[in-house]
Amino acid sequence: MSSGLIFILGGAASGKSEFAEALALESGLSAHYLATGEALDEEMRHKVKAHRARRGAEWITHEAPLDPAPVLAALDHDCVCLFDCATFWLSNQLMRDGDLAAAEARLLDALTDCPARVIVVSNEVGQGIVPADALSRRFREAQGRLNIALAARAGLVVQVVAGLPNVLKGALP
Repeated sequence: MSSGLIFILGGAASGKSEFAEALALESGLSAHYLATGEALDEEMRHKVKAHRARRGAEWITHEAPLDPAPVLAALDHDCVCLFDCATFWLSNQLMRDGDLAAAEARLLDALTDCPARVIVVSNEVGQGIVPADALSRRFREAQGRLNIALAARAGLVVQVVAGLPNVLKGALP
């Protein structure tokens, strides 16, 4: 377990990213944003633009949709890194149909070994209906397993529901 790892979990549009951003800024450390989403369509371009505007100029942004390990390794102990989000990262992996187990192991090692405080945002996708197609079921299962692995390594785990944080593990600073 890495006490410097914080895991923020919630449903879509639950307020988890906003909560994570506030937590990062409250740390007083140099704020880095590790973006995993790719702006491949107009909706995502709008979402990326809105997220950047909300964060403001004090954030240093890194884009790493597939391999965040080099970015995480380059950060220093006087930084906080918001990894937003594990769900997009996983989706990117599945769409490229590579070795998911190896990619996940590399990600988990990079998060654990990172000298900076890292806040990982992820979606809880397992509370809905069983998806009708195989890829969606594979994604749901993989996301659940990834979330379990992230929660196990984190010193603080917070579920955000309707903008309200519920601490599941550890204590808020």
